[in-house]
Amino acid sequence: MKETRFTLVYRRRPAHEPVSASGFLRSTGVRRVKDAISATIHYVMILSLSFVFLYPMLYMISQSFMTGQDVADALVQWIPKSLKFDNFIFAFNSLSYMKHFKNSVILSLGGALLQLFGCALAGYGFARYRFPGYTLLMVLLLFTFLVPPQSIVVPLFLLFSDLKMMNTYLPLLVPNFFGHGLRGALFVLVYMQFFRGLPHQLEEAAKIDGAGPWRTFISIMVPLAKPAILVVFLFSIVWHWNDSFFPNLYLNKSDTFTLNQKLGTIEVTKEKDETGMKQDSKDVIGELPTNHEKLMAGAFLTILPILLLYLFTQRYFVESVERTGIAGE
Repeated sequence: MKETRFTLVYRRRPAHEPVSASGFLRSTGVRRVKDAISATIHYVMILSLSFVFLYPMLYMISQSFMTGQDVADALVQWIPKSLKFDNFIFAFNSLSYMKHFKNSVILSLGGALLQLFGCALAGYGFARYRFPGYTLLMVLLLFTFLVPPQSIVVPLFLLFSDLKMMNTYLPLLVPNFFGHGLRGALFVLVYMQFFRGLPHQLEEAAKIDGAGPWRTFISIMVPLAKPAILVVFLFSIVWHWNDSFFPNLYLNKSDTFTLNQKLGTIEVTKEKDETGMKQDSKDVIGELPTNHEKLMAGAFLTILPILLLYLFTQRYFVESVERTGIAGE
């Protein structure tokens, strides 16, 4: 009997079968529609979230150009009937702007520069060395980060009062040099996170070349820490500029006030409204017309330097935040 053999041939199916011209156009059109819908949803969400954050600033700018009549008029919401720059002139003069701007710059820039050095040194020590009491000091660092500063204002006030530092900038600047001050613990953690990511071979090579710990820190580690330095500098200068709690605690003389403190001294009420009618002296403060539009102009002038600073450093700031790992990976 003749034996019959069958051979099965398996042909591998191609991963992507050829598509006809109509099928290609149809798939391309569907893909474009999906991309358009995805981009639309993306931009709608971004614009919606942006409006939530920008609404207070837009409201402040709109109100600062209004008159008292526009503020009281329910029909005027965003666009004033006529632009008024008198509010800015009044706020500029009431704030003694240039004088107290200088005070704010001294406090903010000086505090930021001192924290750059003090927090960098502390962060480098925690990141690269193990020494007796390391765990205890780390716990105390986290403790200062978690405990609200308002809970220790009484001992702080008594301490600096005994040291004869009241009505000076020393209580606001001296702690920054030692890695503390406003948000100092956070900046130490930022530096510590950055220095931990650098290879140990850098320090070993410096040690072979005869460099000590201090020379290694100044000549090698600090130049490499430019992203962390920029992040700490911008955060520090903004938080010092916006802070009014500690300046109000230590500074009681008007000559030493910052712009934020001086903003609180602008006249909230006025005796006459926009019609020129004078209020009765028996009226309570709540019934008197207010300088709402002038307060908005003063608030805008107060935050204007920070807005300009962020405008010119935005790109470098975002890049530095990504490189330091604050935003996560």
